[in-house]
Amino acid sequence: MLNRAAIIIKYKQPAVDWINDADPYDTPGISIESVNSESHVYLIDHDDAEVLDDWIKLNYEALFFDELMGWYTDESLWPKKRTLSLFKKWFHIECHTIILDTVGTPIVSEEI
Repeated sequence: MLNRAAIIIKYKQPAVDWINDADPYDTPGISIESVNSESHVYLIDHDDAEVLDDWIKLNYEALFFDELMGWYTDESLWPKKRTLSLFKKWFHIECHTIILDTVGTPIVSEEI
């Protein structure tokens, strides 16, 4: 069992609408189901899970950046005002506090 909690970001329809509207290639629209079929998982300090709202307030800008960068690296396509309110309208946060490591080998951190 790891001494971490995991947050998983799930997209809400307004975020999916942005993905489709901002698409510079006019590819066929993406659905909320396909967007949420793979999600980013962020490990946080286990104690932060108890005060998740406070943690989100402190870290939503970095999370927002990471999620938008995953879709379009051209920041001119991004919303100009990325507020906490917009973040909450676009994303649902799931928090999981029991993380079990079933592999049994050391966890290795890789730089991105």
